[in-house]
Amino acid sequence: ELSEVFLLQDSLTRSQRFDGLYSVYSVVDVESQLKSPHLWLNIQHDMFYSQHNLSMRSYLLSVTRRISIGYVSSPEVSFLRSVAVRFKGSKTKLIFRFLGADVAEPSTNKTYGSLLKNLTFIKTFASGILVPKSYIWPVNADLYLQPYTSVVLDAHKAGLEVFAADFVNDNVAAYNYSYDPITEYLSYVDNGVFSVDGFLSDFSITASKAIDCFSHINKTSSSPGNLRVISHNGASGVYPGCTDLAYKQAVDDGADYIDCPVQVTKDGILVCMGSIDLILGTTVTKSPFSIRSSVIPDIQSNPGIYTFNLTWQEIQKYLKPEISNPQLSYRLVRNPLYKNSGNFMTLTDFLAFAKDKALAGVLISIENAAFLSEKIGFSITDAVQKALNDSGYNNQTNLEVIIQSSNSAVLTKMKRQTTYQLMYMIEKTISNAVSSSIKEITEFAHSVAIQKESVYPKSLAFTVDKTDLVEKFQSAKLSVYVYLFMNEFVSQPWDFISDATMEINTYFQGAGVDGIITDFPGTAVAYRRNTCLNLGSKTPVYMMPVQPGGLLELMPPQALPPALPPMPVLNDADVVEPPLPLPNRSSSNEQTDSPAPLPPSGQPRYSAHLSLHLVMIMASFLVI
Repeated sequence: ELSEVFLLQDSLTRSQRFDGLYSVYSVVDVESQLKSPHLWLNIQHDMFYSQHNLSMRSYLLSVTRRISIGYVSSPEVSFLRSVAVRFKGSKTKLIFRFLGADVAEPSTNKTYGSLLKNLTFIKTFASGILVPKSYIWPVNADLYLQPYTSVVLDAHKAGLEVFAADFVNDNVAAYNYSYDPITEYLSYVDNGVFSVDGFLSDFSITASKAIDCFSHINKTSSSPGNLRVISHNGASGVYPGCTDLAYKQAVDDGADYIDCPVQVTKDGILVCMGSIDLILGTTVTKSPFSIRSSVIPDIQSNPGIYTFNLTWQEIQKYLKPEISNPQLSYRLVRNPLYKNSGNFMTLTDFLAFAKDKALAGVLISIENAAFLSEKIGFSITDAVQKALNDSGYNNQTNLEVIIQSSNSAVLTKMKRQTTYQLMYMIEKTISNAVSSSIKEITEFAHSVAIQKESVYPKSLAFTVDKTDLVEKFQSAKLSVYVYLFMNEFVSQPWDFISDATMEINTYFQGAGVDGIITDFPGTAVAYRRNTCLNLGSKTPVYMMPVQPGGLLELMPPQALPPALPPMPVLNDADVVEPPLPLPNRSSSNEQTDSPAPLPPSGQPRYSAHLSLHLVMIMASFLVI
């Protein structure tokens, strides 16, 4: 009868498109299909079966005569004691499974918490214990780790192996792990105090590579992988973006480059902010300046409160940073205990901070340059150059400077006036690029940044194929960086089994990208250090790149996601732009012949003009 029963996915965080494809397997069926040297049998309800005149003991003794069983676990003391003599001296190990600490074990009527205090008793009938991971690393109500317990040390002292259970990639673990399942596994096997003997996991691939490739690595040794890691607003997955804490974390994590998206304040101060709109990344909507919201179509279609609406002093005094939560619609938040921590930084502060750090360089992102020049009379490109010069970056070679922009006009001007590295960011998802557009890019850039889906297109969160964009850009001698990588499992296609490391591995090993831009540089740097890189034919299966479209091949036609519509192709018209307008500093909006000279302070002399232009601009947009 069970052969007519088909399996369904019982987790709402996993795809339902494989429901009904697989029937219930017997133990013998599993062994014959997997050809595994050992199976682990968990017998959860022996007493229930006994009440229905079914003997799990007889079944177990029968099945072990036909196939090799490595482990047998059960949460019932009476069952394990009934088979202990039979398996004494055999290769089959008996494991006592602990349930919730307050739950009563049915045969002794003692709670599992009390049984945990009597491990010498457990040793009389079992060779190991299987415990919920919270028995080892408790988590408080706010989902932060508490100090580890002595469970592993006590069990090992009693001669028991310890296996930790309840590991999944697609659920919220402690915020300390920053949504990185590898980090969670390592806290159980590579903490300098104790190590469990194994894991019970829904995602065994992740557990295997955590143990074999990521544990006990010397973090001071050279990395086997040459993947370059660029932060996105610092380590913005851990702390509010573009704050001193986020940048310090990115440096501590080992990022190669830390980034500053440059914005300008009302009084002409250059600041590092993830967006020109203060609604994103600050508490401005809870401040006295919430009434300054307006729509500026040249910037965005939604109302915003812009950096040039407030002075630097007002930002420092009245606003706090706010951590980004890009997956909030899934109720996934980042490090809530520190959601408003850290201090904002000016570009000058950022450059001073980076100068003595172990970095390959800094990345300065410039956007909205034409708007700022034409409508506000502020040349952000000139201001950035002066800040770099004043900070001594123009006459040193220790730190590389990358200027990034989605506007070719910005990079063209910077190439003409500086010797910095230039990165062209392609904001739209593309499937291809005509040769002439690539040639245009080589005229003003040394590298490109493209979206993840421009490499691996997806439909309903399933990868469909792989484009050849990386190869095309690299053949034109353009380094290729891909953005934006996050750790939250909902940000990754199903193919990557909710594992940020598997996604990074596929882009690096499978697509050959030169670097990535990420909210979580610590995850990318840890990947780069893993010992399973550069192994060639000896690379373990769990470190192989995912084959795009691989999951689609397992689906029946009726379950397939819809075919992708044609994706845009990058053409010359997408790349070529007119030169940046000269700063318009007159109240009548007449452009001047050349930018005004910059004062010795390092900040452009635009403040008075900036305020006047802002009044005019805000008035005009409020009328619209």
